[in-house]
Amino acid sequence: MTDMADFIIEQTGPEAQLRFTGRLTLSGLGVLPDRLDALHAPVHEVNLSGVERMDTVGAWIIQRFVERTGAKVVGASEDAVRLMSLVHATERDVRVRPEPAPAVVRVVSEIGEATLLAWQTLLGLIAFFGSVLIATWDLIRSPRRIRIDAVVHRFELVGVKALGIIGLMSFLIGIVIAQQGAVQLEQFGAEVLTVNLIGRITTRELGVLMTAIMVAGRSGSAFAAQIGTMKLTEEIDAMRTIGVSPIEALVLPRMLAAIIMMPLLGFYATLISIIGGGIFCWVSLEIPPITFVQRLQEVIPITDLWVGLLKAPVFGAIIAMTGCFQGMQVSGNAEEVGLKTTAAVVQAIFLVIVLDAFFAVFFTQIGWI
Repeated sequence: MTDMADFIIEQTGPEAQLRFTGRLTLSGLGVLPDRLDALHAPVHEVNLSGVERMDTVGAWIIQRFVERTGAKVVGASEDAVRLMSLVHATERDVRVRPEPAPAVVRVVSEIGEATLLAWQTLLGLIAFFGSVLIATWDLIRSPRRIRIDAVVHRFELVGVKALGIIGLMSFLIGIVIAQQGAVQLEQFGAEVLTVNLIGRITTRELGVLMTAIMVAGRSGSAFAAQIGTMKLTEEIDAMRTIGVSPIEALVLPRMLAAIIMMPLLGFYATLISIIGGGIFCWVSLEIPPITFVQRLQEVIPITDLWVGLLKAPVFGAIIAMTGCFQGMQVSGNAEEVGLKTTAAVVQAIFLVIVLDAFFAVFFTQIGWI
């Protein structure tokens, strides 16, 4: 074919000039690159005046040959010169496996990324909380828009279906507290104080706290997965298109259900824990149930019950809001649903423990000890 790339060698003294002809394009190169690689004669000029057309591949072939031989390019058109300049500017060595950064740099980088992510998540959660407050105020002004059916439906997920696992967990925790407390108090001959330990620690702290952790693992993850899947399938975008607020339709019913059910679940967990501890005391320490109940009435102040019940709705709101917030962050692919669900559980448990520590200090300061 007449348009195939070719070259001729014009000898002028000890050095030679290469005169290229034809089309220096991918389809017209043929065996030209192999011929150039096999050429070892000294070349001082590369003449491109006979080239009909040049593409990026042709420019790269010529540029590579010029760099290898040190020849000078003459007779090239403006387009060819510009294309070769671009090829030369973008050519760089690429490592298939880049050298790993020093360990200190990697650790500092990961800490910085984690800190930045935590800060961004905190800001996003605060902004989401603001959206929830605005939607709540709108519902207060228009009570007819409250979705009672959606709230009642969430009662089943948050409360009814959680009774079994929360009851079993609380029962076992009551036994563990009683057993470990009895072992330690036995050294001082004060096994009877095991009743005090069971009653106060379950009523004030562990009953509600362990319930919140279980609800975060069950309901918080479910909220994140449900809303995340809806976000992925563009159902939430469709709701906005038809004028329905996702906060009002999806988030607030879940938050209301969690806020209402958490005190009930916390009280239920406290009772089951006390029953578990009481059975252990009856079987192992030979403390009759009547004596156990009378002792509980003596040692548990009513403020312990109020402390647990006041913390519970706050924990429920945090768990539901965190799950819904992470669900709203899903984007891209189905893998995001799993990642955000995991993040929802971790963040909810973290925030619950932080708030529990705050409440412990606060109630101590006001005298509810």
